[in-house]
Amino acid sequence: MKALAYFFTTLFLFSVTAAATEPIKPIPRTISYDREKAELGMVLFMDPKLSSDGTVACVSCHSFEHGGADPRPVSIGTHGKRGNANAPTVYNSYFNFRQFWNGRAKDLKEQAKGPLHNPVEMGMVTEDIERYLKSSEYYNEKFRKIYKKSPTHDDALDAIAEFEKALFTPNSKFDRYLRKETNLTAAEKRGYMLFKTLGCATCHNGINVGGNSFQKMGLIFPYPWNEKVPDRYSLTQAPSDKNVYKVPTLRNIALTAPYFHDGSAPTLEIALKKMAYHNLGFDLLDEEIEPLVAFLKSLTGESPSILKKDR
Repeated sequence: MKALAYFFTTLFLFSVTAAATEPIKPIPRTISYDREKAELGMVLFMDPKLSSDGTVACVSCHSFEHGGADPRPVSIGTHGKRGNANAPTVYNSYFNFRQFWNGRAKDLKEQAKGPLHNPVEMGMVTEDIERYLKSSEYYNEKFRKIYKKSPTHDDALDAIAEFEKALFTPNSKFDRYLRKETNLTAAEKRGYMLFKTLGCATCHNGINVGGNSFQKMGLIFPYPWNEKVPDRYSLTQAPSDKNVYKVPTLRNIALTAPYFHDGSAPTLEIALKKMAYHNLGFDLLDEEIEPLVAFLKSLTGESPSILKKDR
């Protein structure tokens, strides 16, 4: 069955230009963003009063201690309601071509709106958001300084999106390797070679090592379909879109367990075995898993500078 993996790898390599010698590109060391807006957005991101019961903030499901993701298989929203998908990392989400597992949001601002209004997540309505923001002396002062008017729902989304834009994690060991600033260990090099030759790089490529295409989970051997998890089918109603999701980033993957849209893989080793079987069509050997994990760990970048206390 590994012949299938090599076939897909060949297709991928054929699609890139001869000049593109690596399927992965380093994250830029810096990104231009509005610092004042982003810092306001950070306060909003961490404010539980933006939920209907005052207990859930954006950070509740995108933990800075877990690579910007949720360590629970599914998130818990207001009044203890359980979600139906694993919350993906918000780190480096600026580099995704669409947002959410099924790509229903075109950008970070549209994405920020979703959880705020989702009855299972934060359960707010526009009027209540604006009423709360306008009742706060802090928010009134900040919004008037930055946006030149009293707080609005739309400007709050804009500030949150600007903060999320700032959540990029440059200078991973692998990025520094690509820039010829350091070397990989023998295990990391073997893992990267396997990553390319076995077919992983067919879907996980570019700056975000993913996040730039939709792909089917269970391309070779079917993966169980759960109609409650929002895939592309939930938007298109096309049967071929069942279990089709945005390819997740592998940046900081060592920090963001559990894995997959359903949070069903608790470790990298299990995630690798499942992906190899369902999407590449073969069983990974133990001697292949260890170097692949070593390579994936080299994708852990620096903590976003906006989160650092000495910023």
